[in-house]
Amino acid sequence: MIRMKFSKDELKDFVKAWLAVSVAFSIMYFGISFDNKFLINFLIIALIVGSAFVLHELAHKFMAIKYGYFAEFRSFDKMLLIGIALSFFGFIFLAPGAVFISGNITNDKNGKISLAGPLTNVILALIFLFIGGYIGAFGFKINSWLALFNMLPFFGLDGSKVYVWNKVVYFLVIGIAGLFVFM
Repeated sequence: MIRMKFSKDELKDFVKAWLAVSVAFSIMYFGISFDNKFLINFLIIALIVGSAFVLHELAHKFMAIKYGYFAEFRSFDKMLLIGIALSFFGFIFLAPGAVFISGNITNDKNGKISLAGPLTNVILALIFLFIGGYIGAFGFKINSWLALFNMLPFFGLDGSKVYVWNKVVYFLVIGIAGLFVFM
C-alpha cells in the first residue's frame, strides 16, 4: 500500500493554491462581491475547479511515490497573484504550482508520472458528464480543458514528458481531451 505523507509547507501550499485558483475562477465567472450569491458560487468553484487541480497534482505525487521517489507540491506564489489579477480582465492563466520529484527519473517513469495528472482530469470529466446539470457540465468543461492544456507538448507541461515517453499514449490522451473540449 502506498502511503502519502504531507509536510506542513506542502499542505500550506496546496491550500494557498486551491484558494487562489478558486478566487480567480470565481472573479472571472461572477465578478467580485461580498454577498451570499458570490459565496455560494465560490464554494461551487472551489469544489469543482479546486478538486480538479488538487486531484491532478495528487495523482502526480502518488505515481512518483509509487516508483519510490520523494515528491512534494510547491505553489508558484507569483503566478497565483498574476492569475488572480488576470481574472479581473475576464480570462484565466494560472500556473498554481507543481509536484517536485527528487531522484534519477527515467523517461519511462517520468512519462507515467506526468500522464497521471491529465488522465485524472479525463476521468473526472467523465464522472461530471454523468452527473449532468449545471455542475456536471461545468466540471466536465473544467476537467477537459485542464487535461488538454496539460497535455500540450511544451516544456514543463505534462504533455512534453508523455510525448517523449510514448507518442501513441500522448496522441490518444490529447485526442480524447481535445474531443471532450470541443464536444
